[in-house]
Amino acid sequence: MTRAQRLLARPWALSILVAALVAVAAGLYWFQPWQLVVNETVQEDVPAAAPLPSPASPSSPQAAPAELATGTLISHEHQTTGTVRILRAADGSLVLRLENLDTSSGPDVHVWLTDAPVKPGKDGWNVFDDGRYLDTGKLKGNKGNQNYPLPVGTDLSAYTSVSIWCDRFDVSFGAAELSRQPA
Repeated sequence: MTRAQRLLARPWALSILVAALVAVAAGLYWFQPWQLVVNETVQEDVPAAAPLPSPASPSSPQAAPAELATGTLISHEHQTTGTVRILRAADGSLVLRLENLDTSSGPDVHVWLTDAPVKPGKDGWNVFDDGRYLDTGKLKGNKGNQNYPLPVGTDLSAYTSVSIWCDRFDVSFGAAELSRQPA
């Protein structure tokens, strides 16, 4: 019998080995370290607006949707860049749009519309779940241009910022303070 076989024949040694394997599996599931090297680019078009009226042409070009608010993403837990726009389509629906997004992938990352102030650096990492927020959905990809429809009746005056929020670790990857556009 080899030394390894003798060691594994002892109940305490086998218990330690099983516990170590369970701990490694749990750590891999919880932290998902491979997400740091995975990139997913999403390229969605700007939501359509109403056609421009033109008596000369039956197929008129479309106007851009109305821009209600904008913001520039700053980095928090992870390097994050891009812009945020809140748009109103011709049918009155609201869309939160991320443009030129570039951030890290991570487990359970969402896009939140929040009432929290955007603070630079580590001070801004954990503030977004302290107050009111609207989860617009899971982040579709960590790069590109993406649209997130907002629920009917969303009161934009109740929200002042957007956060790329990691729900697993309760931390902001990046955030943008919203500037309202004049009506």
